[in-house]
Amino acid sequence: MAGPAMIPVIRPWLGEEEAEAAASVVRSGWVAQGPQVAAFEVAFAEEAGAGHGVAVSSCTTGLHLALHLLRIGPGDEVVVPSFSFIATANAARYVGATPVFADVDPVTGNLTPETVNAVITPRTAAVIGVHQGGVPFDVDALEAFCSTKSIPLVHDSACAAGSTYRGAPVSARASLAAWSFHPRKLLTTGEGGMITTSNEQWAARLRRLREHGMSMSAADRHSAGGVKIEEYDEVGFNFRMTDIQAAIGLVQLAKLPEVIARRRELAERYHKLLGEIDGLTCVTDPEYGTTNYQSFWVVLPDGFERTVVDVLSELLLHGISARRGIMASHLEPAYSWVDLPVTDHLTKRSLILPLFHQMTESEQDTVVTALAEIIR
Repeated sequence: MAGPAMIPVIRPWLGEEEAEAAASVVRSGWVAQGPQVAAFEVAFAEEAGAGHGVAVSSCTTGLHLALHLLRIGPGDEVVVPSFSFIATANAARYVGATPVFADVDPVTGNLTPETVNAVITPRTAAVIGVHQGGVPFDVDALEAFCSTKSIPLVHDSACAAGSTYRGAPVSARASLAAWSFHPRKLLTTGEGGMITTSNEQWAARLRRLREHGMSMSAADRHSAGGVKIEEYDEVGFNFRMTDIQAAIGLVQLAKLPEVIARRRELAERYHKLLGEIDGLTCVTDPEYGTTNYQSFWVVLPDGFERTVVDVLSELLLHGISARRGIMASHLEPAYSWVDLPVTDHLTKRSLILPLFHQMTESEQDTVVTALAEIIR
């Protein structure tokens, strides 16, 4: 006998418009990085309130390029939150630097000046601040702290498309910000990412670096006419986005305001319904900004003795696919254990509930009823 229909943790909002955009690129014969990527870069930078956008193959490669651009390498330390997907810490490793884990604020799950200050050393060369799950970190506070220490601050905005800080796009003032378009994000191109920056020279160099260090992109060479021979002034990478992805991204970008409005509507309803469970806390807006609710995470009551894995297993029996909360990189075998009490508590006591654009109130009621039954 079949069980209940599964409620997924996320379901990308994709349809015929995206399919037609991708098909149009295929029919054009130019499917690699080209005019659609250029258009997507301009449109996304405008949405993000940034001067320039540089499309890349993922947010991870975006972080890698950002640190490479800042000339961070062996002997340097990069302060990162452990309370983040492991790619944040890995980016420091890719350039030969050492990631140093800082603890986070217990409410937002983000770095603060105090948590960063506790771990900086004379070798600290950069800080990567993560807008975790779409919840903005306090940009003014962290930027001011890093400025007094002459340490560059890179925004990991992987989850934050559409989040705001003091009424503006969350990373509008960032010197460098990296974004993700993975299917778990509000805006997806399947895979893919973007770097935004206010620095025109940095943007130009990032475009060269993402394409093997070529002095002229393949698309520009193709459209220039005549014979054009590119040069390679430095070692670069193959971190390009395709025009197929960018065409989908342009359609998705147009949908972003509607996606955010719907997610915030569903999140408000979660808050109302889950507020009846004693001791359960939910992710919410900080006082200085708004979250896009890329992840709706909850922290189990302190007196509740069962583990997150127990709860996830029970939810599965109810036809609900939830996820563990934000991972803690310092607990993974690839990294070393350090003392991060807030991070340890959040990662061991939190889980992510289903939230997606097409979610019905009936599906949401099923999630709430099941979770309340398990906890009570």
